[in-house]
Amino acid sequence: MAQTELEIREPAQLADSAAFPASRTGRLIIVRPAPRWPHLDLRELWHYRELAGTFVWRDLKVRYRQTFVGIAWALLQPFLSMVVFTLVLGKFGKFPHPGLQAVPVYILSGLIVWQFFANGLTISSASITSNMNLVTKVYFPRVLIPLAGVLVPFVDFLLALLVLAGVCAYYGEPIDGPVWPAPFFVLLAVVTAFGAGLFLSTVNVRYRDVPYAIPFLLQIGMWISTVFVPVSTLSAKQQWIYALSPMNLAIEGFRWALFDSPAPDVSHAVVSVASAAVLFVLGLWFYRRSEPRFADMI
Repeated sequence: MAQTELEIREPAQLADSAAFPASRTGRLIIVRPAPRWPHLDLRELWHYRELAGTFVWRDLKVRYRQTFVGIAWALLQPFLSMVVFTLVLGKFGKFPHPGLQAVPVYILSGLIVWQFFANGLTISSASITSNMNLVTKVYFPRVLIPLAGVLVPFVDFLLALLVLAGVCAYYGEPIDGPVWPAPFFVLLAVVTAFGAGLFLSTVNVRYRDVPYAIPFLLQIGMWISTVFVPVSTLSAKQQWIYALSPMNLAIEGFRWALFDSPAPDVSHAVVSVASAAVLFVLGLWFYRRSEPRFADMI
């Protein structure tokens, strides 16, 4: 079945057209072949913005339903992880933390960015199969489903920032970085998770091995990322290899923005941003190409 896209014209647009009288009300939906080049119809996504908000709110309510602690897990998870990693890496090993005096602050500042990415990717990759009833029965931009999955952990990320602020105050670590670039590095994590989520959610429709593979891969990725491995301690060749992962730039850049730690190298940053863009385009292309067959494969 050929892929199609919908063009939605508002009443005001119809009134300006000679083919439709000014008295006509309602929307005209035009079904036409979708272009081969992957793209996001921002106008259509904006039209369905309330539906996207509904997806996010629904997943947020389900996320901590029937839990004793509730949303406090968003505070406990990064804090307890920081405590464990600090004991292992800070007390029993020589753990480098350039630009910061306190090891816990260094670990936590990278950990909350990585957990935001990991949770978004996990939810996004399972989003199509967990919404099969909607996918098979109702029309809406299917790309909203993995997008909402990436945005759900943003609330946890905001709460984790409160934990980071408390830890900074306890250890007397000032937030003396430029701060304003921090949202751009968070956005880089969102784009990276969205691109990978588009690809993995498509694969998950056909092969249900994805939910088993993702936690394993994310665990390995965290240990070899800049959450624990400062880029400045690597050789020049290793730094270029690390630049291929956009998340390494997101973590290093986030630390720099808050704590004025060593700034990311500009040439490495260009490679990381380009990698995120390529991942997003390839993920969107694969998703759009497979989208017409979702209902049959599910």
